[in-house]
Amino acid sequence: MMMRLFHLMDPETGHRLAVRGSALLPAALPLSPTGLNIRVAGIDFPNPVGLAAGLDKDAEATHAWPRYGFGFCEVGTLTPRAQVGNPKPRLFRLTADRAVINRMGFNNGGQQAARERLSAARRAGRLGVVGVNIGANKDSVAGDGAIQDYVAGVRLMAPVADYLTINISSPNTPGLRKLQDASTLGDLLAAVTAARDATATRPPVFLKVAPDLEPADIDAITAAVIAHHVDALIIGNTTLSRPPLVSRDAGETGGLSGAPLRTLAAQRLRDFAIASGRAFPLIAAGGIDSVEEAWSRLRHGASLIQLYSALVYQGPWLAAHIVRRLEQRLRLDGIRSIAEIIGADL
Repeated sequence: MMMRLFHLMDPETGHRLAVRGSALLPAALPLSPTGLNIRVAGIDFPNPVGLAAGLDKDAEATHAWPRYGFGFCEVGTLTPRAQVGNPKPRLFRLTADRAVINRMGFNNGGQQAARERLSAARRAGRLGVVGVNIGANKDSVAGDGAIQDYVAGVRLMAPVADYLTINISSPNTPGLRKLQDASTLGDLLAAVTAARDATATRPPVFLKVAPDLEPADIDAITAAVIAHHVDALIIGNTTLSRPPLVSRDAGETGGLSGAPLRTLAAQRLRDFAIASGRAFPLIAAGGIDSVEEAWSRLRHGASLIQLYSALVYQGPWLAAHIVRRLEQRLRLDGIRSIAEIIGADL
């Protein structure tokens, strides 16, 4: 019933109400099933199922996501200065395709406001594992100031983040994905990791890339991640490609996520697992909507997975369902730890 009510609203209104409603919930400890805890980049995750960036952009409900079964959450994308994002409408449900198209454009209230919320929540002991996804303001990208924005984000958000994600994969800020080019990526990662190393807390740095990559891009990104000691790679964001779609809003511009992204995202995970020789942890996102898909991504090299668009159609308890089913599968197969299956099908 609740999901039907949300689907009567326009997508962005439904999104805001979901976050604000979750923010009213009391804090809860994450589910801790036997065998699902895993250590990645020096962080102990109670389970490998995370909330992807984009839902709780401004870190308003971080204390609540463990209640739904998530082992970690990622807030943002947050930019140094608040920005309104792209004109509305900019978020579209493709119900018949179990998909979403968005062209939000990094709308957020700015890093300082989010830092204050996260700091207060940490002082109150209300947080599980929280990553902070940082980006560059639109005018900084246009004016060649993107790297400086990422450095500023690292310096400001490091004290309140278990890990930092450098998001260069959104298709909705013109020019942002050019930071994935080999000629620029090395400079970005060198600046970001130097800024991180100068902080007191030195949180791990993750890099988030798009699924729309060529083989040469995969090799170049892999080399840069290794050279600059990036702690993990998130694969990936939304896609600009368009597999066959039947929904009314299929022609809208923006990034496509949800079920139609599944095949592409899974292939990119395998590509990076093979290219890297699993030299660094991989985090899978895109089209994960069932325990079967979660299990497959883990066996193809993902140490962690992230959900978002599937929640639009299956509700917030999808994470808890996947966590419980993963635990059952481990027990039935006589596997003691989720770490034992990672990369088993490579």
